[in-house]
Amino acid sequence: MTRVVLAEDGVLLREGLVGVLVRFGFEVVAAVGDADELITAVGKHDPGLVITDIKMPPTFSDEGLRAAVRLRRDHPGLPVVVLSQYVQQEFAADLIGTGDGVGYLLKDRVADIADFVASLRTVVDGGTVVDPDVVRRLLSRQRDPLAGLSGREREVLALIAEGRSNSAIASALFISEPAVGKHVGNILAKLGLSPTDDTNRRVLAVLTYLRTVHR
Repeated sequence: MTRVVLAEDGVLLREGLVGVLVRFGFEVVAAVGDADELITAVGKHDPGLVITDIKMPPTFSDEGLRAAVRLRRDHPGLPVVVLSQYVQQEFAADLIGTGDGVGYLLKDRVADIADFVASLRTVVDGGTVVDPDVVRRLLSRQRDPLAGLSGREREVLALIAEGRSNSAIASALFISEPAVGKHVGNILAKLGLSPTDDTNRRVLAVLTYLRTVHR
C-alpha cells in the first residue's frame, strides 16, 4: 500500500481526493493545506507519493509547485504529482527536469477517476505523466524564449537592442524612466538572467532577442 502525503488548500477537494485515494488502495498518511505543512509532513512520514496543488497559502500563486521542486531535490526519487488549473511554465520545467517519477496534471482535464489513479501508479512506479497541454506549452517556451514577455516588454527589449539608454527608451515610449527600469527588471527575470551573473545582463538579453527575431 503506497503511503501518500496530500496537499490541497480547498477542504472539500482535499477530502474528496482522500476518499478517492483510500478507495483505490492508497494510504493517506497526511492531508495538509499549505506548502510548509507539506514539507513538514514529508519529513515526518516518508511517503511513497506526494500529491500537491500548485496554488496554496499565503499568496495562492505557485507555492505548491515550488515545494514540489524542493522536495524532489531534497528527496531524490520521491514520486511527486502536481495538480493545477493552469500551466506554470518556469517551475513546471524545473519539476520535470528533476527526472523520472513526476506528474503534472491539469485538474480540468482529469475526466476519469480510473485514468487519474492509473497516472498516480505510473508515477509511483517511476514513470512520468505530463498533461499534453503542459508539454505543448513547454515546447513553445523552448522555441521562443521571448514568449513570456508582454508586448511592452518586447518594445523595451527592442529599444535596448538598438543601444538606447533607459532615459531614451522612456522618451520614445512616452513613459517614465522608473517604469522603464521596472520593465527591464522584468525582462531580465523572465529570461532567467540572474543578478549574480558576471556578464552584462543587458547584453545577454539583447543576444537572446537578436537570436530569436533573426532566426
